[in-house]
Amino acid sequence: MSTIRDSMDSLRARLLPGAGGLLGWWGRALASWLPHRWRSLLGLTQDRLLLSQQEDQGVLAWQSTEGVRELARLPLPLEAGDLDGLLGKRMAGLPRWLLLPADAVLRRPLVLPAAAADRLRDVVRFEIDRQTPFGADDVCYDASLRQRREDGQLEVDLIVIPRARFDAALAPLGGLASELAGVDVAALQGTPLGVNLLAPAERRIRQAPMRGWHLILASLALVAVVFAAWTILDNRRNAADEFETALRTRTEQARRVAAQRQQLVDLVEGMNALERTRAQRPTAVEVLDELSRRLPDGTHLEKMSIEGDRLVVIGLSQEASSLVAKLQGSPLWRSPALSGALQPDQTRRRDRFTLTAQLVGTTAPPTPGTGDQNGKRAD
Repeated sequence: MSTIRDSMDSLRARLLPGAGGLLGWWGRALASWLPHRWRSLLGLTQDRLLLSQQEDQGVLAWQSTEGVRELARLPLPLEAGDLDGLLGKRMAGLPRWLLLPADAVLRRPLVLPAAAADRLRDVVRFEIDRQTPFGADDVCYDASLRQRREDGQLEVDLIVIPRARFDAALAPLGGLASELAGVDVAALQGTPLGVNLLAPAERRIRQAPMRGWHLILASLALVAVVFAAWTILDNRRNAADEFETALRTRTEQARRVAAQRQQLVDLVEGMNALERTRAQRPTAVEVLDELSRRLPDGTHLEKMSIEGDRLVVIGLSQEASSLVAKLQGSPLWRSPALSGALQPDQTRRRDRFTLTAQLVGTTAPPTPGTGDQNGKRAD
């Protein structure tokens, strides 16, 4: 049951709207088709500016899809206005992050159920008292998802820094501290872990330059494309209606001709099938002739009928018990057998019999003398 529950939680996390949901993935996939400069102007990239402290200098770096590239080294403390003048219009709208060194934080590995993926930060808050010597209100924290196991459980790193040390790291930034969108931590290789130790209420969200005008122009372009597509579709629909009207008249005529042709074909095929069936079965004259050759003297037929491929013979005979043996071996039928018991007829001193056999087809006529060897004609 836990495996099923974890799978459902994972599926719900992918389908629900949000950064990790289906709508977020769809938006990122569409944005990936645009040039990088356009994505930057529209604020659709994950680019950000990273500020870190080395001795008495601040290191400014630019993180993009191509990696982290150092831009400049600046004296501390910094002011937001000075940094805007240095960056220019292109990078002024990028979010600004403080990057702490790896040894400045406490890192604890955790294993959590899959249901915790939607509210990872809230879940790890309850683990701070057990995993660290600090209380949840005395630290700044976040969680980093390392991997998802095959059983659905999550391997998570709890990142914690005491609030006093956190405030000391923000102090050299001066007025720029209030402009931060987040605080990340550098891994051993120098790349950011992807966490945000800054409280959600203190995060500064920056808009891309001229984002509003770009969105308006994109909306107008989308409306124009939709209107043009609707006009073309309406014209095509009218042309299709006219063509359908003309085609319907011709279709009715063609349908009547096809129906008559099919009736004729069915009639011809039925006649051919009937002729083939008749050719594959012996005629009544051939069956009667074969019976007259094989039945012995003293045998009188009262009725002979052919029902499909079944032959039924009713009559009187002095040798009724030996008729089956005399009828075997015929090329016109097989499996001769008496149907029911023999009924003695005291008046005629004969036995009434009913014989059945299965017709198998016509063969070449018997050679002269065959009837003399197998028996004589019936009376």
